[in-house]
Amino acid sequence: MTGTGAVDRRRLLQGAGALTAGALLGGLALPTTGRAALVEPRVYTRAEWAALPPTTSIRYLDRQPDHIVVHHTAGDNTTDYSLAAAFRHSRWIQDLHMANGWGDSGQQLTISRGGYVMEGRRHSLRAIYERQHVSGVQTANHNDHTIGIENEGLYMSVDTPAALFDALVRTCAWLCQTYQLDPYQAIVGHRDYVSTTVCPGDRLYARLPELRQRTAALIGA
Repeated sequence: MTGTGAVDRRRLLQGAGALTAGALLGGLALPTTGRAALVEPRVYTRAEWAALPPTTSIRYLDRQPDHIVVHHTAGDNTTDYSLAAAFRHSRWIQDLHMANGWGDSGQQLTISRGGYVMEGRRHSLRAIYERQHVSGVQTANHNDHTIGIENEGLYMSVDTPAALFDALVRTCAWLCQTYQLDPYQAIVGHRDYVSTTVCPGDRLYARLPELRQRTAALIGA
């Protein structure tokens, strides 16, 4: 999501902003019967990774997001896949985003290279459980209806670790089932919104069709 010396922020796909928050995209309804019961990913809370309290108010919205935005953090491709490393990365992201004046982590969820899923912006996990939305700072001018997932690392020329991508599939399936979203329409890359960014990296972006397919298969859509 972040680059050296600059921070990229977003533009929504043509026409997407006209959708009612929480509406099913493309007029496609997911089946309500016959779907496998999902086991939601284990999401480590802000308390667990020792987040700082926000320095600005957090906007908790009585609506649902209609797009899932996939990012990469553009940080180091560490080979430390431990939970402790994942927690350090979440703190690094929060420090960076607060230094940018965003008051807290900008994204709602973060996935480490070891496949650990962590809550980002304050109240994000509560909002998902309540099928509502916390407005983040990860999709400029469209934060009120998009939920962002940061994926640790830089994926221009190297692929994601299998653990990270598998966790991303599970997380997208959980979100799509929670919010009744069509994964083929809802899952997008950061560069789909901002023409000047390379996020989420060429390699991860090229795998978005696979991500949509695997997500759809997991929820039986």
